[in-house]
Amino acid sequence: MRILIYTHVFPPNVGGVETYARLLSEGLAKRTGTTGTEKIEVTVATHTPAESGYDAKFSFPVVRQPGYFRLLKLIRSATIVQLAGPSLLPMVFAFLLRKPFIVEQHAYQAVCPNGLLLYEPTKEVCPGHFMARRYGRCLACNRKLLGWRKSVQMLFLTFLRRWLCGHAETNIAITWHVARRLELLETRVVYYGIPDLLPTDSVLYADTTSGTSESVCFTYVGRLVSEKGLPLLVHAAKMLRDQGYSFELKFIGDGPEREKLQAEVARLGLQKQVTFTGFLIGDELNEALSNAGAVVMPSIWEETAGLAAIEQMLRARLVIASDIGGLGEVVGSAGLKFPAGNVGALTNCMRQVLDRPDIVSKIGQRARLRALNCFGIERMLDEHIEIYGRSYDSKGSFSKKW
Repeated sequence: MRILIYTHVFPPNVGGVETYARLLSEGLAKRTGTTGTEKIEVTVATHTPAESGYDAKFSFPVVRQPGYFRLLKLIRSATIVQLAGPSLLPMVFAFLLRKPFIVEQHAYQAVCPNGLLLYEPTKEVCPGHFMARRYGRCLACNRKLLGWRKSVQMLFLTFLRRWLCGHAETNIAITWHVARRLELLETRVVYYGIPDLLPTDSVLYADTTSGTSESVCFTYVGRLVSEKGLPLLVHAAKMLRDQGYSFELKFIGDGPEREKLQAEVARLGLQKQVTFTGFLIGDELNEALSNAGAVVMPSIWEETAGLAAIEQMLRARLVIASDIGGLGEVVGSAGLKFPAGNVGALTNCMRQVLDRPDIVSKIGQRARLRALNCFGIERMLDEHIEIYGRSYDSKGSFSKKW
């Protein structure tokens, strides 16, 4: 079985889609068929460039920035085309070549021109203007940032993208929330899967506090962008400081909102409580997270899943998250949740941790168990291979069962 995985973004870039595409490619490349003799052949095509020699670490070929003819050739030679997101050109090529293609829906591009379902003029969750045929609202949403011409183009491409997704063998939604929002036929829900991040002989559910609120560190990990609701976290910190609590708040990551956030921290006099580390990876990231009592994700947009939340749950950390979109679904009852945009409710969640530091390890234990049960890498691979097999069967293209 020859699988072409097309992903616009791929390592060395860092992000949820990049991580998913890498883990899926690596996992599939190691799998064999039911006879135990035939391997799944995986090729990755991506727009992301990399330094010379970077791809030597992978056990599968990576074709970077392929031209039209190279991409056409890759799709022609593939048995199944798997797309990490509804990228137009590979969908068009696969459709014209009558190749079965599968679209993993990581965002809302099939129902929203900007892909976020966030109404930009008010920074509120979009009620679904495109699906309700309120196309004027879609144009107004993106006009301020992009201008009328680009806004019209994005709207037109949303029609084309949705039509092509309707011709996919399967649309894979990464949460039930995404499946409901997209309303596409032939949709299958497959949760993200990642490897266990703790060694089997480690002490699980380690308590990251010493039993006093002074040691509690709240941490945000991710991009510093407007849809993540980060000013809410800063204002919650001010309320806790004004109430006499001692704590630390750490922002790990970078992005266009960093300067505004730092200015707000300075305006509110929170420099002693709040630090910005910038973008970190590897050992530096692990070190910065070593004293994290709770990871806070205050998103104001409907996160499609929240890979960062899954990663921290696997590490047995308490997650405080907006109860919105796929993020609330992923956390489930294994964390503390609050209504999106409600600074008072977020403050109350953080206050619970400061008043009772023992819940860090107790809820962290529940979080890890949920992550192990729902977000395992082998389960994700098994479900993808099952989908590939059904796609083959529906086309009558092969006889082997995988």
